[in-house]
Amino acid sequence: MRAIKHLLSLALAISVVVLSPIALAKLPTKVNGQNMPSLAPMLKHATPAIVNIYAQGKVKAPENPFSEPPASRGKDNDDDDGDAPQRNYSKQFESFGSGVIVDAHNGYIITNAHVITQARQITVTLKDGRRFKAKVKGVDLASDIAVLQIKAQNLTSIPFANSDKLEVGDFVVAIGSPFGLNQTVTSGIVSALQRDDLQIEGYEDFIQTDAPINPGNSGGALVNLQGQFVGMNTAILAPSGGNVGIGFAIPADMVKNVMNQLIKYGSIGRGIAGVMIQTLTPELATAFHANGASGAVVTSVRPGSPAAQAGLKTGDIIEKINGLNIKRAGQVKNSIGLVRAGSHINLEVMRNNKMLALKLTTADPSAFKKDMESHNPFLYGVVMRNFDAQVPNFGRVTGVQIVHANDSSPAWQAGLRPGDVIVSANMKPAHSMEQLQTAVNNQHNELLLNILRGNGAAFFVVKR
Repeated sequence: MRAIKHLLSLALAISVVVLSPIALAKLPTKVNGQNMPSLAPMLKHATPAIVNIYAQGKVKAPENPFSEPPASRGKDNDDDDGDAPQRNYSKQFESFGSGVIVDAHNGYIITNAHVITQARQITVTLKDGRRFKAKVKGVDLASDIAVLQIKAQNLTSIPFANSDKLEVGDFVVAIGSPFGLNQTVTSGIVSALQRDDLQIEGYEDFIQTDAPINPGNSGGALVNLQGQFVGMNTAILAPSGGNVGIGFAIPADMVKNVMNQLIKYGSIGRGIAGVMIQTLTPELATAFHANGASGAVVTSVRPGSPAAQAGLKTGDIIEKINGLNIKRAGQVKNSIGLVRAGSHINLEVMRNNKMLALKLTTADPSAFKKDMESHNPFLYGVVMRNFDAQVPNFGRVTGVQIVHANDSSPAWQAGLRPGDVIVSANMKPAHSMEQLQTAVNNQHNELLLNILRGNGAAFFVVKR
């Protein structure tokens, strides 16, 4: 206790020194005739556009075998149907987050999708204390962006900045409701840009900042010193559960793209290209005799896909998409995945040290799947590659190896698995993917395949 009292006394002594009018009087209010810099004027304009979001709903929770019987849970159990076995029950949840008013006239508010997912009731609280029930205008889980709408007068919206102009070292301010503490402001700098390898979201291009971000900041605004929206605070790296100075925000340009589609269509309706890519490293550039080049190299093109129709080939180096310089594979994924099916994409690719201009039109995934199934009913959902290698017990083998197979595909249902090497189809050699496809095209009801697996061989019948 004495040690505690000593510390308390020391703390009081320090507080007296800090709060002393004499000490305060010595602090300068101006430097060279100029007022000391302050974020207050900017925040007076920006903070009214930041709201608190309170979401309530129910989620399915797994049955706890050691809990009380389901019938005794009362209202918490929505699945009680007499003597039927209970596997899940509904559990109430509530979540707190932040949002940003982006359209004062229409009452549009952006936030993270994870803040309002499965919510049955969403309450928005403004800076002036007014509360409104919000309806969901659109949600995109892949990018973790949602748009809400409220009916209210005298709202304040925030302008968007061009997040492509952000640089590491720029000062930024995070505004939100961490732990439910409305209108909390923290500041820092941009620590890094274009973080796309965190595996937090389906589409990533994060701004990293050391502005303190905590639970409840999700969906809030990261603004520049002009009070412009540069990013949506979304995630933190917090091994200990609290802020450690590493937070992530979705850049404004991505937010705006998704937001506009959600407002207009209610969903993204993204298309597919049918191409696989990886970042072009210096080692790969040397191997491709493309020293000094940067971009993403095409590793696979699905036959019949929009990428194949556009003329893309394995080994092509994508250097620009719609005029944007490509430096990482993630940029290609975002450029294609954040546009609607049927969108036209202009590509500039290097092939054998020559530049080519190609135009790709993304396809609707459902329509593409049906088309592929109709054209390739036996091998749809299977990724393959040509195989030519020495194999124990079989000597030199040329065929087609299965790299991946969807568990719903006819090939998987027939028993084929990744690693299998197809050596014949309908009793005819299948030394290449072209030969295999020719055999498939001549079949109508079933396909007989001879495969090598490990040290053995077997026949499988694939039915459409």
